[in-house]
Amino acid sequence: MISLFIFILHLIFFIWLFRKISKKESYKNAFLNLILVILIFTIGWSLTAMLVKLLLPLKGLSKELTNDTISLLILSVSEFFIYRFYYKDIFSGAGKGK
Repeated sequence: MISLFIFILHLIFFIWLFRKISKKESYKNAFLNLILVILIFTIGWSLTAMLVKLLLPLKGLSKELTNDTISLLILSVSEFFIYRFYYKDIFSGAGKGK
């Protein structure tokens, strides 16, 4: 259930980011940014899953906190900081008065 919630949050972020960039720049840049975000998600999930499998037991911590869920949580937190830095003009609301 936690994994589903994280996937839904990512999907909402993908749609929000696509709309913001397509309005501000162009559809081409919006697609390129969407591809970048999807690549970061897939590669990041693979890397965090590998690290979690090294550190935790194979079954995870509980029924809801499996290794995949924990790796998705770690990935989501790290993505938050990466995207806050990379898209700081979108998150700060810069350019609203233009």
